[in-house]
Amino acid sequence: MQDLSHAFLRKLLETPSPSGYERPVQDLVRAWAKDYADEVRTDRHGNVLAVRYPSHEPGAGSDRTPRIMLAGHCDQIGLMVQHIDDNGFLYVQPIGGWDMQILLGQNLTVWTRQGAVPGVVARRAPHLMTSEERNKVPTFQDVWIDIGAKDKKDAEAIVRPGDPVTCALGYRPLRNNLAASPGMDDKVGLWTVMEALRLMHGQPLHATVFCVSTVQEEIGLRGATTSSYGIHPTVGIAVDVTHSTDTPSNDKKQLGDVRLGNGPVLFRGPNINPRVLERLEETAQQHNIPVQVRGAPRATGTDANAIQLAREGVATALVSIPNRYMHSPVEVVHLDDLDYAAQLLAEFCRSVTPAMDWTP
Repeated sequence: MQDLSHAFLRKLLETPSPSGYERPVQDLVRAWAKDYADEVRTDRHGNVLAVRYPSHEPGAGSDRTPRIMLAGHCDQIGLMVQHIDDNGFLYVQPIGGWDMQILLGQNLTVWTRQGAVPGVVARRAPHLMTSEERNKVPTFQDVWIDIGAKDKKDAEAIVRPGDPVTCALGYRPLRNNLAASPGMDDKVGLWTVMEALRLMHGQPLHATVFCVSTVQEEIGLRGATTSSYGIHPTVGIAVDVTHSTDTPSNDKKQLGDVRLGNGPVLFRGPNINPRVLERLEETAQQHNIPVQVRGAPRATGTDANAIQLAREGVATALVSIPNRYMHSPVEVVHLDDLDYAAQLLAEFCRSVTPAMDWTP
């Protein structure tokens, strides 16, 4: 991975973006995209669109010019402050899907108007619990965040209801070109889309390409719904993460065989346009890009679902980055898979012409 691109990935992962609070990451995206796009704009929902036109003149192209949407969502799961008790402890509710057993005992950050406030999420020590309490998975009513406040007044001086919370952010390189961090879902997909934009810089295109950093995927594919309606794409490709099954206890008969380092995953199924999939596979073969193929027998829980259903329908595909330990503070990916995915998207976009028929 190129040093500049690697630094951009680290910045994305070290910047908070719970659903509905994505602006800090979108500021990074706008700064990155301005050097590689013909136009960068942000819609009223907060989606950032970096556009490459068939020529270097904004607005170039005719009604026959294909419109390609590449979408990676920038939001991550988080928490939201709901209540501050008399002793200054914070009570929260989830933004997106959490496994409470993973959340317990984590270092957290509350993102306030005055900046980052460190805290920990805790409950009573096991010594003080009954056997029934120890064997029960707690709910959000049973845990609290301790920021070290003296009392409610002290906490309210810096924190207010609605403040977002994340796990302590940070990027950790692992052996064999693996990396761990909270928020790999889906900042690696966002990175892939923006790296594809970089790879297309200065390259001739026969389509208008919209590289989109979508918002609020974790709470209902909301940003992809609004941005795809506005773009009205011919072809849409969502880039997200998928479960890597190369760890213990996974049932490959149900989940498929997906491994880190073997390339991005291309999905087949009702959410996927077969002609787009065929073009992606041909592109991968032509450019010696390794890919893995997996079936999805129903609508996927990704931006691809929202894109496919936009307006009168979009020829849609899903390119996914294998990810271990999804929706945890220790999500793990292989950096080669990101590079392969970005190269695949860039070459796919370069190959698209107005003559191509996407009708199944």
